[in-house]
Amino acid sequence: MPQQLTIALSKGRIFEETLPLLAAAGIVPSEAPENSRKLIIPTNHPNIRLVIVRASDVPTYVQYGAADLGIAGKDVLIEHGGEGLCQPLDLNIAQCRMMVAVQKGFDYAHASQAGKRLRVATKYPSIAAEHFAAKGVHVDIIKLYGSMELAPLVGLSDCIVDLVSTGNTLKANNLEAVEHIANISSRLIVNKAALKTKYALLNPIVETFARAVQS
Repeated sequence: MPQQLTIALSKGRIFEETLPLLAAAGIVPSEAPENSRKLIIPTNHPNIRLVIVRASDVPTYVQYGAADLGIAGKDVLIEHGGEGLCQPLDLNIAQCRMMVAVQKGFDYAHASQAGKRLRVATKYPSIAAEHFAAKGVHVDIIKLYGSMELAPLVGLSDCIVDLVSTGNTLKANNLEAVEHIANISSRLIVNKAALKTKYALLNPIVETFARAVQS
């Protein structure tokens, strides 16, 4: 039996921007996940398949060996902790910024001084806590899973920590980005055990991705 290679991906922007990299490696999905209800998608290689999971779950599937490699945003990897994973490549795709944003008119410069206390709504509690701890600001982290922009508008939080791409959603909700935390892009991640046991299958893909990114 030939070895099976499983690649974990999430729907949306990351998948779309991964397609050219897969094509460079000669891997073509049998169908687009946006048009399919399948969670396991075959490719033109009988021994290579894609599994479609939530973006936040990609590192977990790779860590436990349910997938051999995957593509995940730096934000997701920081929150996950990166345990059991190799991160050989920054793919420079799905680029955005992790920012602090507040309702327009809120005096963030004063409210975020060392020793002050802020209520922060975010789906990235580790990133937010680390950022404000470095500034000496005490925070109450409010974990949300969506509609982050609503939190300051209804008094749930003083600010939010979230990914910002164009900033249009912030503007539409009378918010503004006031502090840059980190630039975010997607990484190739590989299961550490698979890197040894499936090296002959994995390494050509990693090298092809690296060449594609450089070019």
